[in-house]
Amino acid sequence: MKTTSYDATEEFESNKDIGNEAPEEAAEEKIKKLEEENRYLKVTIRHLRGELERMRSPPLMVCEVSEIVGQDKAIISVPNGSRFVVRVASNLNVKAGDYVLTDQKNLNIVGKINTNFEFEANRFVILDKPDVSWKDIGGLDDEIEEIREVIELPLMKPELFKKVGIEPPKGVLLYGPPGTGKTLLAKAVASSTKSTFIEIVGSELVQKFIGEGAKLVKEVFSLARSKAPSIIFIDELDAIAAKRIELGTSGEREVQRTFMQLLAEIDGFKSLGNIKIIGCTNRKDILDEAVLRPGRLDRLIYIAPPNEKGREEIFKIHSKSMKTTNINYKRLAKLTEGLSGADIKSICTEAGYFAIRKNKDVVSMKDFVDAINKVRTEEQSDKDYIEMFG
Repeated sequence: MKTTSYDATEEFESNKDIGNEAPEEAAEEKIKKLEEENRYLKVTIRHLRGELERMRSPPLMVCEVSEIVGQDKAIISVPNGSRFVVRVASNLNVKAGDYVLTDQKNLNIVGKINTNFEFEANRFVILDKPDVSWKDIGGLDDEIEEIREVIELPLMKPELFKKVGIEPPKGVLLYGPPGTGKTLLAKAVASSTKSTFIEIVGSELVQKFIGEGAKLVKEVFSLARSKAPSIIFIDELDAIAAKRIELGTSGEREVQRTFMQLLAEIDGFKSLGNIKIIGCTNRKDILDEAVLRPGRLDRLIYIAPPNEKGREEIFKIHSKSMKTTNINYKRLAKLTEGLSGADIKSICTEAGYFAIRKNKDVVSMKDFVDAINKVRTEEQSDKDYIEMFG
């Protein structure tokens, strides 16, 4: 029987070679991981350095190009109203009216903002589709009919006016005590005509720097033209349209410049087309006659506090989503003599609070009566406070 000889020395050498290969492979794998991690860290460091340099770069100023002078120069208007002749970067194509970026040291134009007149006008409240309908307004039937004739009819059926041969009014002025529904009427007519509703406050048109207010008025009307048919609702119109008087202050002169720009936009060379103006104020007595003359705000609609029937309708409107039981709306209307629609809305809210305090989910007649007493008491406290300093 043939036997195989066993060589222990040969096996030892073989095992020694295998043992030597394993640490070398592990070392190579570790080196590869370190090199990969090093590359990742270098990329991260480059990115962070770039971000750091970008953050350290000086801020750029936003200016408007007034006029192009030559091939590489332009006249710009800075935010404080000053004008400068500056250089334009060779790779930029700018024109008058563009908004550009300039360095703060030399005011050279280094960039361009892809924007338009909405750059400033976007600060205003713009509601494409107001959700207020005529059913949400109570006690103003005659006023609703009148505003629909002036605003809604010309936008919906302009051919009627062409057949008759008359120009429809450009706008209306809603005036009366606070809380009587002037803003609701404006939103409802915008909703019924599916028009863009641009709501601004008169005081917002008065700007800090000379000429900025007039420019803002121009931009608002340009925005309205681009989104026509549209309705521009100017709340607190008396903030810029008060009677002009001779005062030496620069602030008063700036208000008058803004007002004159408003007059020019309403009744200027550019046709308003399917744009309507709705002004709103509590102080018609101090308005300048220029804004009230025919051709501007043609119709003057007085929004009075609601009568008894109107108050009853307003109670039903504001309580329709509430869980109520045995409510006598006629009695509520009698108890709220002299209160406005806003007061009645407040009463409905307070009645809900009275029910919540009693851990009820249904509002009773007593809750409404308690709410009326509370609102009446608060109103009397306000009057006493005013008279104390009168």
